[in-house]
Amino acid sequence: MTTNIGVLVSGSGSNLQSIIDHVESGYLKDVKLSVVISDKRDAYALERAKIHGIDAVFIDPRSHVSKMDFEKKIIETLQLYTVDLVLLAGYMRILGSEVIQTYKDRIMNIHPALLPSFKGLHGPRQALEYGVKVAGCTVHFVDEGMDSGPIIIQSSVPVKDDDTENTLASRILEQEHRIFPEAIKLFTEGKLKVDGRIVLRRDK
Repeated sequence: MTTNIGVLVSGSGSNLQSIIDHVESGYLKDVKLSVVISDKRDAYALERAKIHGIDAVFIDPRSHVSKMDFEKKIIETLQLYTVDLVLLAGYMRILGSEVIQTYKDRIMNIHPALLPSFKGLHGPRQALEYGVKVAGCTVHFVDEGMDSGPIIIQSSVPVKDDDTENTLASRILEQEHRIFPEAIKLFTEGKLKVDGRIVLRRDK
């Protein structure tokens, strides 16, 4: 059975491109990237989607009277495309409860830090400022907190003495492009089970 995926984006969409590449290579089987939705009209991720024949939709938050009204439009659009799994790939807004409850345990986010450390913006910068020796990234299910949902996969990278925010972020991004498709694959194969805060991997 095909899994229809909707992707929410706000920026350039490098993680979106990685997912597209993994679908086109056959790594992600029985997956259809049905729609890409952005809250930014000029997000390059929308162009990436169009290049690969994926419907690209801009939803302007300023044209809606409230966050709830804006997110109802997102839900309507996802339902129009019969989306089974929602991916946040550089989406810079915190989702409200209605979206999260509508797609409970079916929304994944990629975050450039080893959660629960360094939530929010600028994960690599926070890691450097704190002085950690290991950084990384996390794929997690989304709940109503900030970067607080059950963790699916994490990957680490060493922090070098001469790292800048950009060099560390670049190495972390390489791992993001690896583990996000892996998490999607596990989901589409029915191998993930959420038990409270714990995500269990099960083999059919």
